[in-house]
Amino acid sequence: MAIYNKAEIEKGLEEKVNAINQYISALNLEQFEATPGNKWSAGQNLDHLIRSIRPLQVAYSLPKIMLKIMFGRANRPSKTYEELVEKYNTRLSAGGRASGIFIPKTIVFSQKDRLIRKYNNQKQQLISKIRKQSEEDLDKYILPHPLLGKITLREMLFFTIYHNEHHLRILLERK
Repeated sequence: MAIYNKAEIEKGLEEKVNAINQYISALNLEQFEATPGNKWSAGQNLDHLIRSIRPLQVAYSLPKIMLKIMFGRANRPSKTYEELVEKYNTRLSAGGRASGIFIPKTIVFSQKDRLIRKYNNQKQQLISKIRKQSEEDLDKYILPHPLLGKITLREMLFFTIYHNEHHLRILLERK
């Protein structure tokens, strides 16, 4: 998947979030709540993705001066989508896991439709905020990531796109 500029990022977010939501919307109660091998259920995977995208709503709304004060500025060019994915997978292979606020709670089937709507709304809000960013700013400002360290705004969006693909793959491999 060739992703770099804002239009490609927006398209990637649309495709990946929609794919997760479509997959989960088709699940029955047993499939949605199943925790094979004590792994997260489909509902917990969705909750984790919502927990992961929520902080971006705040970050991409902050004035640039606040981003600079809080996190600094990039001292290198943004990685490509492929380089970011490789770095993330390397960190996962080394034992990296979700922690803190990113660990989902127990999710029951009655929450499914509400969570799907919530995740779709989060995606739409993030896309709206991306549209207000300049291409230059996506490479200039940084945010902290729990596994990847400080990464540019562009790299955080790359991560968000891939993160959906990663969790969908996990769910699909259960079949």
